[in-house]
Amino acid sequence: MVFEVIEQEPSRGVVSRIDTEEGELSVDFDGREVTYGFAELDELVLAYATTIHKSQGSEYPAVVIPLSTQHYSMLERNLVYTGVTRSKRLVVLVGQRKALAIAVKGARARRRWSKLREWLAV
Repeated sequence: MVFEVIEQEPSRGVVSRIDTEEGELSVDFDGREVTYGFAELDELVLAYATTIHKSQGSEYPAVVIPLSTQHYSMLERNLVYTGVTRSKRLVVLVGQRKALAIAVKGARARRRWSKLREWLAV
């Protein structure tokens, strides 16, 4: 398994237009539209996303895990571990080294407010 930390944003875009008459497809990369001929579509790679929770019990050839201090409450060791172990061959951690350090530093014990004790007492 290969691990790599990348501290830059990958280029990602959204298909904005398909012109079947001209044989072109346009992709919007953060406000910059790029047009590809149908013969050039092999330059694009489709991307799919799911949550770590929904991926439990599944495996994927490659996993990309975004880590950002802006999502502090999600930076937990068990979530990073679950995300990493979903991969068969490649894991890429994208984001801030500080966010990864926060996540692996320790398991923060949070009190759960499930009311399970009260429901079982009835």
